[in-house]
Amino acid sequence: MKVKSFFFAAFLTVFLIGCNSNEQKKANQLNSVSSSKKIKIDEAKLLNNLKTLASDAFEGRGFSKPGNYKAQQFIANEFKKLELATPIENGYIQEFTTTYKGARRQRMFPVKGKERNDINVPDTTVVGGNVISMIKGKSDKVIVITGHHDHLGIRNGKIYNGADDDASGTAAVIAIAEYFKGKNPNHTLVFATVDAEEAGMNGSAYLVKNFPLGKENIVLNINMDMISRNDKNELYACGLFHYPKLKAPLTKVKSSITLMSGHDDPNDKKLDNWTNSSDHRSFHKEKIPFIYFGVEDHKDYHKDTDTFENVDQEFYVEAVKLIIQTVENYDTYLKTN
Repeated sequence: MKVKSFFFAAFLTVFLIGCNSNEQKKANQLNSVSSSKKIKIDEAKLLNNLKTLASDAFEGRGFSKPGNYKAQQFIANEFKKLELATPIENGYIQEFTTTYKGARRQRMFPVKGKERNDINVPDTTVVGGNVISMIKGKSDKVIVITGHHDHLGIRNGKIYNGADDDASGTAAVIAIAEYFKGKNPNHTLVFATVDAEEAGMNGSAYLVKNFPLGKENIVLNINMDMISRNDKNELYACGLFHYPKLKAPLTKVKSSITLMSGHDDPNDKKLDNWTNSSDHRSFHKEKIPFIYFGVEDHKDYHKDTDTFENVDQEFYVEAVKLIIQTVENYDTYLKTN
């Protein structure tokens, strides 16, 4: 009897935990899963841009490395082909400098013969670049759409292509810009692929502090970082814990992907807090509302196996369409609220 009672108690505990988990999941689900057929994008171009940015030719797009500068030029050329305006002078690239010192310098730009955390190394200053375009809206108020184009570069002879992280967000920025070309949005839409996310989010910090249209005009940041694969068919919209008034537009998206809230509550011990995990942090620090779209970490996160071949192409295309809907929804919602 004692053995039977033990197994029954164990079964009941697992069952109750599962029920609570499912109830929590339902509570976090934002949308009713359905078709997004009304959103039309050039899917082949989207996937080709992702494949190109994640190819060996870009050498992992390491910050301040030749492959990164090549990526900047590729993105700028895509904006130019779309004949998009830019809010900055001298083209689409907003250059900035970053100086690394001591142990961090040695980790980022190692000097031969020195230990990894050695502080006795010379400072080094490098040049980064955010790539920025825009579509003028009916208002000077701005929605900034971001993804980071840098990744980890080459390490120990291996290329870290960063297909999901974050060629997926970068290619999406280009596709979203193309979708809105020729439209007349209520807000001015700024499309920015930012640099140095992996090196301290220096690019987005510089963008916010030196925003060419005035930081005070930004009403929302929509950031994308890792949006091309998830085994559960889930995409998270992080930020509602901090900005609960932004929930309504997310509940209206139509997608075959399950859109989830979460990963933003510091009191939630079950989910990692993503509030400061990507470039939306730079906006949040300036009290600018954000919604961050991303998937939970997968087995190829920050590995050389994060390649185009491991992207879920169907999921990725659907994720971009979902995010386009949210931009449209916020463009209307923020005008009237």
